[in-house]
Amino acid sequence: MNNDIFPCLWHDGDAGEAAALYCKIFGGTITADTPVVVNIDLFGQKLMLLNGGPHFEKNASVSFMVICDTEDEVQQYWDQLLEGGMALMALDSYPWSKKYGWVKDRFGTTWQLFLGEKADEQKLVPTLMFIHQNNGKAKEAMEFYTQTFPNSKIGNILHYKDGGEPNEVLENVQHAHFVIDGYSLFCMDNSYDHAFDFNEGISMVIMTDDQEETDHLWNTLISGGGRESMCGWLKDKYGFSWQIVPKKLIQLMNDADQEKSQQVVQAMMKMQKIIIKDLEEAYNA
Repeated sequence: MNNDIFPCLWHDGDAGEAAALYCKIFGGTITADTPVVVNIDLFGQKLMLLNGGPHFEKNASVSFMVICDTEDEVQQYWDQLLEGGMALMALDSYPWSKKYGWVKDRFGTTWQLFLGEKADEQKLVPTLMFIHQNNGKAKEAMEFYTQTFPNSKIGNILHYKDGGEPNEVLENVQHAHFVIDGYSLFCMDNSYDHAFDFNEGISMVIMTDDQEETDHLWNTLISGGGRESMCGWLKDKYGFSWQIVPKKLIQLMNDADQEKSQQVVQAMMKMQKIIIKDLEEAYNA
């Protein structure tokens, strides 16, 4: 599993509180704790919680599948996540799982708790829902993502024609698994007219080794109708948000010399795609 790829959850001042809850529920640890960024480790996987303000709210277009080994494990997570939250799909037995439920916690993050086979090395799997103008594009998106990243593949695909869902387009993807550079994700199409869609509330962070990798991922992900944002953020052609972050940026921002690190931050704030050479010039100015 690749810990240079991880989700980022947008918060309005309550990232620390949410991080503490998730670590309590899932047995994780807080690995970085600042007023803006809180990083946690859940099941050996990194999640970033960002206090970014009131601009974006998380929604169920990106949820987190937790692959559980026992019914008791499902129940334990469900009871705690439901406290102050709401059930999106009742905890019950379904054709795809003996015990499954979809819950929105009190911080707006949604979780699919799934009693499945013994979890592989990645127990927590981000799940993308392709809706509205993206409905029917889950397979196309998987092909786009797996062609963009190295060490990638498309795994099992279940179509609605195989799953017997009456209200769906039969060729659409009911559930599929794909891997980008060793990191697993799930995806699905959905034909319902939901009051939400992809936004910056949940994004994927990609830590890059050098400018060449940064340029390749940035240019490829904005191709075909994506758009650039600020500070290493972009939206791809499906509206899904990515943060392309050179490791050098984190190194320079965390420098012991506060004045130099602040110069780097100020330079980064003016950038769309992150340019490592310009960061180093700001550091040495």
